[in-house]
Amino acid sequence: MSDSSLRSELLAHCAVVVLTKNEVENLGACLAVIPPELDRVVVDSGSTDGTVELARSLGCEVLEHPWGGFAGQRNTALHALRENYGWALFIDADEIYGVEFFEWMSGFLSNPGDVEVVDVSSRIVLAGRKLNHAPGYPIYHPRLVRTGRPVFIVNASNHGETIVADAVTRRIDIPYDHHSIGSDLRPWLEKHIRLAEMEVRGGRSHPRGRMTLRARMNGLLAAGPGRALARFVYHYVLRLGFLDGIAGFRYAAMYAWYEQTKWLLKKGPSE
Repeated sequence: MSDSSLRSELLAHCAVVVLTKNEVENLGACLAVIPPELDRVVVDSGSTDGTVELARSLGCEVLEHPWGGFAGQRNTALHALRENYGWALFIDADEIYGVEFFEWMSGFLSNPGDVEVVDVSSRIVLAGRKLNHAPGYPIYHPRLVRTGRPVFIVNASNHGETIVADAVTRRIDIPYDHHSIGSDLRPWLEKHIRLAEMEVRGGRSHPRGRMTLRARMNGLLAAGPGRALARFVYHYVLRLGFLDGIAGFRYAAMYAWYEQTKWLLKKGPSE
């Protein structure tokens, strides 16, 4: 069997899963870099902008499922794929994976051992500028996952996800580009006000959930104006965000604002 045939056979055991809601502007670029050997499945939670129609026109299978949080949507996909695929690669619509990662993945799938979840590193792109320092790398997310069981759990923020603590994991530092912040800041601000509200209402992590070092550190610092300042100093000074220029300053300021927003929502209006 040729190397290309073997690669195709290995990748055929995995499906790419993209969670969407009104992602018509991002979906095409996300899917364009995915190798043709990989089937694509879009899990949509009520798009009204033509995302579903675009996904089908690009050859994707579409599962329409009401939003159940990131953990719920990903577990829904794992359940749906379990009969036909051994693995699912989760890619958000605003994420772009490179050729190097797919080459690594085909080799990994030839001998995954007992690994259930691969944590993949990410790189933040702010308005077209790749941030090499400010976010605090490496940042890992569970992306390549066996389909055998639901491993995702809502994390302590009440809007993100973690995985069950007993999952066998591996890390790979081949970062994908996460275009999470565009040139128009308003969508990011509106989204993070909603996330701040959810986090204020959130409780502690599920007892089976994995706690990353970043999550543990986040839980140690008390809410308040000092937390916002600490977040700015962390990104801009301690993580050398100043080397990213004005983009690094913007990133640090944005997440300081997010911390302050959470505190203001928790405190409520002054009397």
